[in-house]
Amino acid sequence: MTLVPFLDAPVYIQLHASTAALAVVLGPFVILRNRRDRLHKTGGYIWVLAMFVVAVSSFWIKEFGLIGPLSPIHLLSVLTLWSLWAGLRHAFAGRIDLHRRVFQNLYWRGLLIAGLFNFMPGRATNRSVFPETPDAGWVVIALGLTLILGDVARRRILEIRLQRNGEICP
Repeated sequence: MTLVPFLDAPVYIQLHASTAALAVVLGPFVILRNRRDRLHKTGGYIWVLAMFVVAVSSFWIKEFGLIGPLSPIHLLSVLTLWSLWAGLRHAFAGRIDLHRRVFQNLYWRGLLIAGLFNFMPGRATNRSVFPETPDAGWVVIALGLTLILGDVARRRILEIRLQRNGEICP
């Protein structure tokens, strides 16, 4: 493993990668914290700011554009910006359950799915982790997507079972 691909990258990629790393590390602390106190709020605001910078800085990354300078992953950036707004709006309105759902989905599905695609050959993360075998990134992507899709299927099955039993879905 080497950090040279990140250190040699343009500033906007360094900003994007460093704020994404902050969001990945800080996310579980904020999401899994039992107490919703000042530490949760402060960490949450830092996480939201990091996610905002990740989403906005992604629009400067044009090396993998399929539709002009944009790629399908930029749709995740737009969804991220909308989710940040929606999650904060729910919190300020006192709809904490919706606030929790939006930000948990944004972390577990949005941030981690986007993170997986950074293992595509040619990207700085792939060059950093797999400098000798870039195709190994496809294995990481396949395993990650399998885990995420398995979790989605598990949750859907649980939801169907709860509905059949007349229980309220979480």
